[in-house]
Amino acid sequence: MPSFTRLAALAALLVSSGSYVAAVGESGSGTTTRYWPGITSPVKTCDINDKPLADGVTAQSGCTGGTSFMCSSQSPWAVSDSLAYGFAAVTSSNPTCCSCYKLTFTSSSIQGKTMIVQATNTGDDVSGTQFDLAMPGGGFGQFDGCSKEWQATSSVWGAQYGGSDTNQCSKFPSALQQGCSFRWDWMQGQSNPT
Repeated sequence: MPSFTRLAALAALLVSSGSYVAAVGESGSGTTTRYWPGITSPVKTCDINDKPLADGVTAQSGCTGGTSFMCSSQSPWAVSDSLAYGFAAVTSSNPTCCSCYKLTFTSSSIQGKTMIVQATNTGDDVSGTQFDLAMPGGGFGQFDGCSKEWQATSSVWGAQYGGSDTNQCSKFPSALQQGCSFRWDWMQGQSNPT
């Protein structure tokens, strides 16, 4: 299981609007999964054409008929071979929205790598110490905004939970290809590393 630590100071740098309260130093062991729902986030949201919305935090989600979708800029990115940044969904039973966590992977070929994630979404299908990493190609998850925003199909995007088992990134819209490739490059193709 990856170890995690909540990082309050970093959250202040990444959050673009609103305020938050986070406990400093929370840590433990957790699990990871991946998803790319295309739904809204309290950090930043975009319209159906991937353009930032001025009222994105209050706009209704595209998953429920609204105009707000997840921006392609919320894809993960690598800083080095051992450090990356990204976004994640956390449990809705104890939301820590906009908090940042340092995940240190403890198994597989990415053991020892670190990923700093900001909690920008919650889900009632996410367990207590699970971090559902936002990653194009990671599966639609519980709510599917991708079909509408990106004309996504399961033949390319894969299963609802987990996405594709093979690298299909070249078939994705160009704005999402680098984020999709993150799994196959920095994460070395690992599915749900611990």
